[in-house]
Amino acid sequence: MVRYLVLACDYDGTLAPIVAARAGPVGGVVIVNAVLFPVDELLVEQLQANPAVGRDAIAEHLDMIALVHGLDPERDAALARDRIDRLGLDPERVHAIHLAVDHERFSPDPGVEREPFLLYPARPWPHKNHARLFEAFALLRTSRPELRLVLTGVGHDAARLPTGVETLGGVPTEELVSLYRRAAAVVFPSLYEGFGLPPLEALACGCPVASSDAGSLPEVLGDAAVLFDPDDPAAIAAAVSEALDRASELGARGLERAAAFTWEATARLHDEVYALARSA
Repeated sequence: MVRYLVLACDYDGTLAPIVAARAGPVGGVVIVNAVLFPVDELLVEQLQANPAVGRDAIAEHLDMIALVHGLDPERDAALARDRIDRLGLDPERVHAIHLAVDHERFSPDPGVEREPFLLYPARPWPHKNHARLFEAFALLRTSRPELRLVLTGVGHDAARLPTGVETLGGVPTEELVSLYRRAAAVVFPSLYEGFGLPPLEALACGCPVASSDAGSLPEVLGDAAVLFDPDDPAAIAAAVSEALDRASELGARGLERAAAFTWEATARLHDEVYALARSA
């Protein structure tokens, strides 16, 4: 009788493929965020540290790998192929499954007026790119002095923030939804994302979004956001300004785009991967 091993792992979850390989010739499905930037390097290090459990063992014993936050191997072919090649996987056994939004919670409120502040919901991790955002915000304030920049997420040092920038720290979901509904725009200058849930949540609330064009963000946001080069503060400022000017249009596009991302679809795709593994 064939046994199936189902393992789930997140940002630092490099152990699951190794455990699966050590289990020997059993059928298996690994559900993994395999494209967020630390994962590949950590997995390679663990494989090198475990010579008895090599890349070939993982490729042989796993029936399917579901990239839950992952890039679509077809739509983001070059980047996805790099990940697949590095782990020695069969592309036919790799399936991208997107995250989704709780549309009952993240929704617009026509009775709430938007206020003159930009929102960036992110902790101050290096890849979140706050320094360049602050440069861009200074440029924006020369022509839009009324703007404020509101940060959420724990770890920000309020005493060291530039003029016009404030931090609310960690906020409950209800307050985050309120911020999405009231912000003039969400700006998301991340240097890399495995999915990009905050800007999708913003779209679901009808909030205009200016976003980095890095990682999976273009795939997730499509033409419902203004995309920019996150390494260029002037480009960030220009994209935010455009998003503010196109607020009504982008709000409508965002609602349409976000509607395609549901937890029902995410669950159905998981079921399909399990069914494929059973028939393998």
